[in-house]
Amino acid sequence: MTASNLHELTIRQAIAGMAGGKFKSRDLAEALIARCEAGAALNAFVSTDWDGLRKAADDIDDSGRAGQGLGGVPLCLKDNISTGILPAGAATAALAGHIAAAPAPIAKALFDAGALLGGTGNMNELAFGITSNNSVTGAARNPWNVNMIPGGSSGGVAIAVAARMMPGGIGTDTGASVRLPASLCGLVGFRPTVGRYSGAGIVPISHTRDTAGPITVDVEDTILLDAVITGRAAPQETVALKGLRIGVPREHFYEMLEPAVAGAAEAALGALRLAGVEVIEADIAGIGALDEAVSFPVALYEFLVDLQKYLDGNDIGLTLREVCDGVGSPDVRALFESLLDGGAVPEAVYREVIGSFRPKLQAVYRDYFARHNVEAIIFPTSPMTARPIGQDASVELNGEQVPTFGTYVRNVGPGSNAALPGISLPVSLSPEDLPIGMELDGPRGSDDRLLAIAATIEPVFSFRHRPTLASGL
Repeated sequence: MTASNLHELTIRQAIAGMAGGKFKSRDLAEALIARCEAGAALNAFVSTDWDGLRKAADDIDDSGRAGQGLGGVPLCLKDNISTGILPAGAATAALAGHIAAAPAPIAKALFDAGALLGGTGNMNELAFGITSNNSVTGAARNPWNVNMIPGGSSGGVAIAVAARMMPGGIGTDTGASVRLPASLCGLVGFRPTVGRYSGAGIVPISHTRDTAGPITVDVEDTILLDAVITGRAAPQETVALKGLRIGVPREHFYEMLEPAVAGAAEAALGALRLAGVEVIEADIAGIGALDEAVSFPVALYEFLVDLQKYLDGNDIGLTLREVCDGVGSPDVRALFESLLDGGAVPEAVYREVIGSFRPKLQAVYRDYFARHNVEAIIFPTSPMTARPIGQDASVELNGEQVPTFGTYVRNVGPGSNAALPGISLPVSLSPEDLPIGMELDGPRGSDDRLLAIAATIEPVFSFRHRPTLASGL
């Protein structure tokens, strides 16, 4: 491995190289900085401090900690995660420039393990949206095709990892925002069971649905980051493919798919069968209706409450109205204004959803896993591949104009609302060379087992593709 291609390393490879004395953290940092500067047009970052990164790398080299834990590895953290180093502005004007007094617990765990802050990732304003087309910070661009969206809201983190500008990163996921950009950018994206990671120090949407999650090149790097964040030993269990039972819920999850996605999904299922996995065809009855009943009432009610608590708890000194006034993206501004001007979800509706509909959704999943004796379900992460930047309201799918947001979150939403762990794995490319992902969701709290299953299944798909651009990326 030469200095010119250190940016190609995964997290684990970078750690091994530094531990073995093959290169220093400063060498890795310089290679990544050069890569970031070459790919600046992708608009992956909101904030960077290259001199600060160089100094941090020198310090860890001088301390002898490079290659120990995460020592000396730069990571990209989404712009809504407090680092205490760079601003955490959730890519919106009113919060821009706010540097928290201390890092969020999730960031502190990474920094305590020796990770360096490489930059903060571009995103939809306030994490509302799935395109990463932001009128304040500019559109983030998919490295597989710069005219396409990278997915969102953690699009900048996914770009940085896919384009090998950072070896890994942390996004946040309310309903799609880690797994969707991972899928559209050819990466692994993990949404843990809600509560596995602390949500403190992160600009919120919904405490019921929000969670941070890793975006990495492979599952082993995700397992490594998860172990650091949780403070637990990485799971050592092995999973035998032969006899592993995985459910395939065709209803809802396999409907109205882009032909390339449908073909990739069937090929993935076929590969699993050949590997000895027992693919159990069984639907989750009524899952779409239950998901719809829970999704928006919870997120939109909790947003106003949780954001106000965040503003007050971090001494930011802004009102919700002042934050709204600084929003530049028309779709986010319209939604925010509606909530403030009489369109908020009534508390009685919210209480009914939390007390009745959401428990029903969770019960349906519990019953499904138990009744069919499956350890996970598998489905296309997104019904379609990346679409052109600017199509925020509607996109074409199979000759029809469909809602952009609702279509992209259709498959990943139910598990989010039920607080299940889910992980998206890249499986293939479309004829247009756009990545396609498949997601595994497991029972609530089964994170370690789900990660072990994903690590075992990942080689079956054998995804080795990387984006190439005329700019040299």
